[in-house]
Parts: sequence; C-alpha cells; structure tokens
Amino acid sequence: MSNPIGAAGLRGRHLTRRLVQLYVGLALYGISAALLVRAGLGLEPWGVLHQGLAEKTGLTIGVVSIGVGAIVLLLWIPIRQRPGLGTVSNVFAVGLAMDGTLALVPDMDGLPAGIAMMVLGIVLNGVATGLYIAARLGPGPRDGLMTGLHRLTGRSIRLVRTAIEVAVVATGFVLGGSVGVGTVLYALSIGPLAQFFLRRFAIPEADAGSIPGSGSPAQAAGPAPVATPTP
Repeated sequence: MSNPIGAAGLRGRHLTRRLVQLYVGLALYGISAALLVRAGLGLEPWGVLHQGLAEKTGLTIGVVSIGVGAIVLLLWIPIRQRPGLGTVSNVFAVGLAMDGTLALVPDMDGLPAGIAMMVLGIVLNGVATGLYIAARLGPGPRDGLMTGLHRLTGRSIRLVRTAIEVAVVATGFVLGGSVGVGTVLYALSIGPLAQFFLRRFAIPEADAGSIPGSGSPAQAAGPAPVATPTP
C-alpha cells in the first residue's frame, strides 16, 4: 500500500513542510493521548488497550504504545504491506511524546477540569491527525493493518476497522483500560475533526512528490478510514 522508505517518497517542492507536518503531528498525537489519560474520562480505542497492558506489565503507557506499534508493524509482513518514513516514525514518536507529556501534566482534580482536558485532548488529536496524514509519508502501523486486511479479505474498510477496534477496546477494558464518555465522544467527533484539519493542512498531491499509494488509508481507500484514524 505505502512506498518503501527511500528517496522515491522523499522528494518534491514541499518536502520540508511534509517532514515538519509529520513530526509535529506525531508529537501532538502523543500529547493529545496523554491529555486523555490525565482527564480520566475514557481513552481512544487503542489507548484503552495500551493503558490496560501498562497496568498489567508495569511499563509506561508510552513504552507499551511503542511495543504494540512494533508488533502491529510486524503483522504487515504476511499481508505484504510496506512502511513509509511516517510509519516507522509513528511507532516511536507517539509513545515518546506521550510519556514526556504524562511526566509533566498531573491528573485533573474535579469533573470540570477533567472535561476541559478531555475536550482539549480530542481536538488536539484531530489537529495531529490532519497534520501527519496530510504529510503523505506513510500511514501509522494500525491504519496500515486495517487497509491491508481490507485488501486481503475483500471486506469493507468500515467493517474491518470496526472489528479491530471493538476487539482492541474489549481486550483493553478486560485488562483494566479506561472506557468512558471520552471514548464515546472521541469515536463520534474524531472523524469530522480529522476531515476538517486534513483540508486545512493538505498538500497538493502533484507537489507532494510521493509515488502512487504512498498516502494515508483515506487516500488509498476513499474517505471511510478518516472516520476514526489511528496512529
């Protein structure tokens, strides 16, 4: 689906902008995920799994995120997906930014503060998603798994995505991850937010310098995956 790491996907008039968007977006994604943790009102689907695994292993949630991302990336091998620079960067950057933010931001005291933190985290997640997907340097490991399974099974993107995320949330919840109003609000709002910010940060494809198929799942399979993008 995505181009191999190399010069073929790293050219074009807007390369500097694309790289800045990629790494700012990934950093903001980790920050936004950490804010949802501190809000204490429920996490995004993969965050539920990461938190549950962190509770069971004693590792930080950022380290767990890196580990899960690496494992998911290995699953690309049998389904013949190929990573881009953004794919590999995603594995490490989000988890590092998340742990860094958690070290600096305390838990919120009181419901109003928690709600404000939750809303900020969700909106910032939408900004981050628009930035890194519009950079067109490769999808995140989890998005690539989704689109790879779609291609392999012939099932719709929505069905594959829903099946993956239901399994992820259920597993994370059983392990002790936080499911709550934040989880529901994220699911309902991240699609419109991501679509809005994708338009704001879009780089013309003719200027992006990427070879066919090097973009996000949304670009590879239509608008459906944008509904709930994952890193």
